[in-house]
Amino acid sequence: MTTIYSTAAQPAPRSSVSGFFRLLGSWVNGIVTYFARRQAIQTLSELDDRALRDIGIERSRIESAVRGNVDPDFGRIM
Repeated sequence: MTTIYSTAAQPAPRSSVSGFFRLLGSWVNGIVTYFARRQAIQTLSELDDRALRDIGIERSRIESAVRGNVDPDFGRIM
């Protein structure tokens, strides 16, 4: 005979402590990402135009490239 418990189908209650740590982790992740992007922008800005062209980035688009928005047609030879 099979016994089904009514508590098995209910989600586990979330404590406010786990929610706090999840929020804190998200906040720390955002700060780390911000500083990593800032460092990448600074490093790319120090390169000359030829080096930037070799990797497919225009100087005016460094910030968008660091965010992941690279123009796929830039540098394409026709």
